[in-house]
Amino acid sequence: MELRHKTILVADDDVAIVESISSILNYAGYEVMHVYDGTSVMESVKAQPDLVILDIAMAGHNGLTVCKQLKRQGSTQNIPVIIISAGHNVRQSAFDAGANDFLAKPFDMHVLQERISALLV
Repeated sequence: MELRHKTILVADDDVAIVESISSILNYAGYEVMHVYDGTSVMESVKAQPDLVILDIAMAGHNGLTVCKQLKRQGSTQNIPVIIISAGHNVRQSAFDAGANDFLAKPFDMHVLQERISALLV
């Protein structure tokens, strides 16, 4: 099962979280793109990443709005989306927006890697 060279877009307004996720994913062999606001996600998905990780609380458009937009557009509707949030009560909202998975912050990076691997098979 070859998962190398897959591209993951990480979108979170917390630079430390983006750097942490990016570091782990780079080490695991993924190409990582990152943005810090919801508005930039829509521009970045034109590069057709293999998976998108979205924080809910971001400037511009929040992660739920961005996820809905991604799932409505033909060119991006099949890109798996993992929504991450410090709010534990938004899990159902994430799935209602079309997310393929949800992780509550703080989360174990190994769990994130497992979820990514499962979605990219």
